[in-house]
Amino acid sequence: MPDPSGFLKHERRLPARRPVPVRIADWREVYPSAEEGLIREQATRCMDCGIPFCHDGCPLGNRIPDWNDLVRTGNWAAAIEALHATNNFPEFTGRLCPAPCEAACVLGIGGRAPVAIKQVEVEIVNRAFDLDLVTPRQTAAPSGRRVAVVGSGPAGLAAAQQLVRVGHGVTVYERDDAIGGLLRYGIPDFKLEKEHIDRRLAQLTAEGVEFRTGVDVGVDVTAEQLRAEYDAVLLACGALAGRDTPATPGRALRGVHQAMEHLVAANRVVAGREDSTPIDAAGKHVVIIGGGDTAADCLGVAHRQGAAGVHQLDLYPRPPRERDEERDPWPTWPWILREYPAHEEGGERVFAVAVQEFVDDGTGQVRAVRIAEVTVEKRDGQRLLTVVPGTERELPADLVLLAIGFEGTEEQPLLDQFGVARNRRGAVDTDDTWQAGPGVFVAGDMHRGASLIVWAIAEGRAAAAAIHRHLGGAEPLPAPVAPSTQPLAVPARA
Repeated sequence: MPDPSGFLKHERRLPARRPVPVRIADWREVYPSAEEGLIREQATRCMDCGIPFCHDGCPLGNRIPDWNDLVRTGNWAAAIEALHATNNFPEFTGRLCPAPCEAACVLGIGGRAPVAIKQVEVEIVNRAFDLDLVTPRQTAAPSGRRVAVVGSGPAGLAAAQQLVRVGHGVTVYERDDAIGGLLRYGIPDFKLEKEHIDRRLAQLTAEGVEFRTGVDVGVDVTAEQLRAEYDAVLLACGALAGRDTPATPGRALRGVHQAMEHLVAANRVVAGREDSTPIDAAGKHVVIIGGGDTAADCLGVAHRQGAAGVHQLDLYPRPPRERDEERDPWPTWPWILREYPAHEEGGERVFAVAVQEFVDDGTGQVRAVRIAEVTVEKRDGQRLLTVVPGTERELPADLVLLAIGFEGTEEQPLLDQFGVARNRRGAVDTDDTWQAGPGVFVAGDMHRGASLIVWAIAEGRAAAAAIHRHLGGAEPLPAPVAPSTQPLAVPARA
């Protein structure tokens, strides 16, 4: 029985971040593991309320009050079982998800801080690995059916694990030189050290998943070959086509790059795959355009590379620190100021501004960004910008990073060969069985557009259930979400 007054006894607390001077000197994770007393105390704050809206806030349908109470009583083995029942990879979500479940915690009704759900989640899986509770699961007898999964991000890996456990032969194709997709080379190590990926891959390999790296499907292997070799194909290639500003004067100058070009190159150096990065912030004045997760990742990387100074630009005005109940009533996702660990490491955030020009130094290299204050109005679904007269100014910039979101999947040769097309959002539509064509399934960001890791895992699990039914599976797999093209209630990674 949960402690119904736990939230009255304990305030919300999180483990202290590593000191800024220490952590910007390396690439290790910002947060150390919490000591057991703290995390059990925080789990005690969950009262197992009559209507757990935290479930509604989680695309995976995580049974949050269940594992909170198991942590409260120190039953780590049962806690990881409850967590794994809905989430294949809590070590990823516990580090990377923005926690819409916490925004929906009923403690928000009374103005209290929500239960530290995300921290409890990651501590469950941390201890599960420490106690050797994460082991290969026994798989069903071979079905004789084979599935190709194209893309090894969280959607593809979740689907692969679900399918191999019910006896299907699964091969995951990845065009990079290592498995993990965006987790591997898109997310900096100070948010996700790559050992977490590697030890989970060891489990998947032991369960029977086969991995093939350095294979660009649509180029090295054709769709026709996959159709001939496999009974079903799942496309889970992500949505990495970055939004651009081609009409902005000076966009073609040297030193203006997409954010992912910067992040991928930096991650490859940290991983020891390259000796140096062609996009290095060392000693440079950096301007990051965008206000979301990707922009914050660029900020943290710039600090660790030794930038001389950083400005981060946001088109919208500075959000309030507290939820506006009239604008965003509980349990909706609130528009509030979100400060990432990178923001306490340095740099300056500038709100309600838009770039007017990337300024040439006379040799084709960017030397500054000319900005102006703006007002933003949404009318008939369109975003209207109005420049405030007399507010233009220049910011020094040797390096400019565009972190303004993603336009959808960039896998055009692959899509052409499978005979499927992108919609207006740059994603791929499916029918209610997750198929974009006969025997061709699509899940994750490739299906819904750039989104959250919890949605990617949920869609991978649901697509796996659909594939299992398509292959005549007798035992149904859980399908936590249905195909949807509805806009997200939570902002996508940008």
